[in-house]
Amino acid sequence: MAYSLNINKNDQAKRTKTFAALKKLLLILAGEKKYLITALFVILIYSVIVLFAPLLIGYAVDHFVQQKDFRGVLFFGGILLAMFLVALVANYLQTKMMGSIGQRMLFRLRNDIFIKLQELPIAFFNDNKAGDLISRINNDTDKLNQFFSQSLMQFIGSLFIMTGAGVFLLSIHLQLGAASLIPAVILLLFSRFVTPWIKKLNATYLASTGNLSAEIQESLTNFKVIIAYNRRDYFRERFNEVNKENYAAAIKSGLANSLFIPVYGFFSNLGQMVVLALGIYLVSKKLFTLGLLISFLAYINNFYNPLRQLAALWSNFQIALAGWDRISRILSLETNLKVVPLEKQAENQSMLSFDEVTFGYEPGKSILQQTSFDLEKGKTYAFVGPTGGGKTTTASLIARLYDPDKGVVLLNGKDIRSYAPEERSETVGFILQEPFLFTGTVKDNIIYGNRMLEGVTHEELQEIITREGLDDLLRRFENGLEAKISNYGEMLSLGQKQLVAFMRAVLRKPALLILDEATANIDTVTELQLERILTRLPESTTKIIIAHRLNTIANADEIFFINTSGMIRAGSMENAVQLLMNSSRDS
Repeated sequence: MAYSLNINKNDQAKRTKTFAALKKLLLILAGEKKYLITALFVILIYSVIVLFAPLLIGYAVDHFVQQKDFRGVLFFGGILLAMFLVALVANYLQTKMMGSIGQRMLFRLRNDIFIKLQELPIAFFNDNKAGDLISRINNDTDKLNQFFSQSLMQFIGSLFIMTGAGVFLLSIHLQLGAASLIPAVILLLFSRFVTPWIKKLNATYLASTGNLSAEIQESLTNFKVIIAYNRRDYFRERFNEVNKENYAAAIKSGLANSLFIPVYGFFSNLGQMVVLALGIYLVSKKLFTLGLLISFLAYINNFYNPLRQLAALWSNFQIALAGWDRISRILSLETNLKVVPLEKQAENQSMLSFDEVTFGYEPGKSILQQTSFDLEKGKTYAFVGPTGGGKTTTASLIARLYDPDKGVVLLNGKDIRSYAPEERSETVGFILQEPFLFTGTVKDNIIYGNRMLEGVTHEELQEIITREGLDDLLRRFENGLEAKISNYGEMLSLGQKQLVAFMRAVLRKPALLILDEATANIDTVTELQLERILTRLPESTTKIIIAHRLNTIANADEIFFINTSGMIRAGSMENAVQLLMNSSRDS
């Protein structure tokens, strides 16, 4: 399955149409129905007041102002003041409600995206940059929040007022109303023509923002390397290039988004000129009253002013849709590592079996080809071979970080795909060459994901560590279990990180333990300590050691030599050395 989130030209042609996308986007607000209906009702009250006010003003001009009936003027003035106060309160309430709805939507959406990311396989993260994913979670979701909290009800209110004003214009005077609405028809055609172009530019801008975020994240992550090799110039050039791309995309997007405002303003003024010219003519012919002309001009404003607002809101809507496109691409993905039902248990009772397994990270480039082997319970196996030969790939298939392209991996005679993730992770332990630690304490990190240690007290955990012979390792940290780990262990040495990862794995007591260059960054004395600790694991524990240093596999029960041509049993240590030397010469 392809997991790249990069949008190609074919994807652009398949993009969701505007109103279909809006329908999907509104699904995010499931659960906010009561608040949305209330906000809609409030905005309707505001719209009705705005629509009826010009009618009352026109009536007052014709019946009270021209007749110099100041009591009537004051009476109608009081009515209008009360209506405008109600409109003020209604506008405030809908703004407050939509702000709350937008924040709750933002919270849920970010939560949904992060949960989805937890479900996706390693292949997804190999295909996408972390910085771009961060931008989608932070930046793109915020664009949606801005639209929902600040623009949605204003958008709907403008549509109500504009539609109502159009109805009043046509009902007051059909011919004059029709003439005044001709510029609006031209605007509608203009909007339909330029909207796809604007949406495309907004999508390009958001993608470039994601690339900028990815470049910053990569530079900060590798800052030590940058300093060590004095390559600030290289990363400055890289950042400058990406920043220029983002700048150019932002300029194009900004210009496109602002295009509506002057165009809508021009046609709005054109509509007012038509009404003013024809209206004065009708008044001069006594076919129209002065009050109706004033009402008519007010309704023209009520029609075209919301239209101008819609121009700005439409730009926000296009940005929100572009952000939603990027977000929905994540939410629509499904993991390719689903749990499958167990059809039957194999007769093979080995701890682990590869049966004709073929696998490659890219189509047509297999790293393992029809590989078969069996691992017995309680034995220690060593995987040796040249760099890039498939040792870590084999271990990744054992831990089900990936599934084979062909063949099957059996764990205790069952297809490994039939195991629930919790059951599999308890059965298979994995110590990586570069372990990942969480910000917190040593205790937080070594009990992480271990259901047997959930709720354990400090004293109880200390007793368990002593019983398992891990005291010497824990003493390497100044405050023991309470030693602080900040910034994901950035201030710890790689060796210290490895010790925490080692304790975490050993305390889980997995039936199968994989050590992928687990002692590569540890001194010889500590390495001997770790070997002694491994001997205290249950006798049934199967251990797989992946190593380049042959002294670390001296006590292995069996050695497998792995390279791109396949996996063979190396037999003795001497034979393994010879195979490595031959492989080095061939390369």
